[in-house]
Amino acid sequence: MEPWRKTLVRFCIAVIFSIAFRYIEAAVVVYLRAIFYPDGFTFPLEIFGIDPLWKRFLLTEVGREAATIVLIFTGAWLFGRNAQQRFAYFLTIFAVWDIFYYVWLKILIDWPGSIMDWDILFLMPMVWASPVLYPVLISLTLLVFAIIILYRCSRAKPLQVTRLDWLGFLLASLVVVVSFCIAGRHTTKPDFQSYFYWPLFAVGHISAVVLFIKCLSKANTTTL
Repeated sequence: MEPWRKTLVRFCIAVIFSIAFRYIEAAVVVYLRAIFYPDGFTFPLEIFGIDPLWKRFLLTEVGREAATIVLIFTGAWLFGRNAQQRFAYFLTIFAVWDIFYYVWLKILIDWPGSIMDWDILFLMPMVWASPVLYPVLISLTLLVFAIIILYRCSRAKPLQVTRLDWLGFLLASLVVVVSFCIAGRHTTKPDFQSYFYWPLFAVGHISAVVLFIKCLSKANTTTL
């Protein structure tokens, strides 16, 4: 068992790593927007051109996203000492990385103007899009999950998660992703805002929170 104080130090280092890592990526986005959206990044988006240069940039961006996920997994593996800790550090790095994307862009280019401004979230395996509020809400939730898991691991009281629970988390995550992908298919349309179905997002998000509380309650009952 690792004492909470040591876990807290490692957690803080993971947060610093995530913040610095996200600055690097935010800087790249600043350059990309200057190239592709010199008049300002606004929705609905223009349709990408089909010439080789545009295709090369798009492929490069997809590769950057894939490399980012690999780095987050790698960091989580190195910070953690067991499966639950590594999962918690993955949540930590991803959440802080995601939140500070908007923090850095606000500092660098004064964007977003509001929490309801739209953004492209991912390009894999297709375009994800939504108002900024929703990915930030997901990241804050994941960060809370991570802190609870790490604290319990430091007290030798890990969560009790069954295969059925993992399946539930996977399905909840898929519902959230689908809500982003549906919106992502319509980012070039004048009525793009009508394609983000926030009730669908809410179903996935709330389901994950309920499942986590269930696992937490089960673990507390087991240790009594």
